[in-house]
Amino acid sequence: MKNIYLIQIFLTLSLLTSCSNEDNSKNSIDSRPSIPVLDNEVRIGNQIWMTKNLNVSRYRNGDIIPQVQDQAQWQNLTTGAWCYYENNTANGRIYGKLYNWYAVNDSRGLAPEGWHIPTIEEFNTLSDFLGGSNVSGGKMKATGITYWLSPNIEATNSSGFSGLPGGARATNSFLFINKYAYFWSSTFIAPNNAWMIGLDFNAGSLYVSNFFYRPNGFSVRCVKN
Repeated sequence: MKNIYLIQIFLTLSLLTSCSNEDNSKNSIDSRPSIPVLDNEVRIGNQIWMTKNLNVSRYRNGDIIPQVQDQAQWQNLTTGAWCYYENNTANGRIYGKLYNWYAVNDSRGLAPEGWHIPTIEEFNTLSDFLGGSNVSGGKMKATGITYWLSPNIEATNSSGFSGLPGGARATNSFLFINKYAYFWSSTFIAPNNAWMIGLDFNAGSLYVSNFFYRPNGFSVRCVKN
């Protein structure tokens, strides 16, 4: 049954594709619970995470990140850009912006001062602290709101991560709002892919993959330096 579920998830998520060692003392797992730090921050283990999706339109140095609405233009980009889901500003107020991976990797800095885009190893550290990928997704999904499609399986948000299903922009369409949350990592796979994680309305597990092409538009969460 587990294998069938994994195949179903892979087939669904594959629609989105078109075709550093970290400091050990900082990322080691301890027994501390999730602790709110500020309004938009939460400590989970030894890490401090933002509790909202990134919603900036400028790089850290002040340069503008282009907003790209046209689908043909978006799918041919090799530089940073952002959009709202379905180009609807109302979605941005809830889910933040969707960024392609070129914005994530831009040397001008997508994350605000004092923060950075997590590596896949940092996401794995988060997942391990929450009990591993089989259960960590449910602990990261927001509850008590109507944004996640029912049944929002195993959602407890016990971590305080407050993940929301902002969907994605694939190379030819917008997909899966209210069903899935996708977050870029800063870790890439040559020649054209990058690592990401996903949360699923229909599962309590955390999806981790490097199948996704850099032109895709995903949400971004930052972790404190």
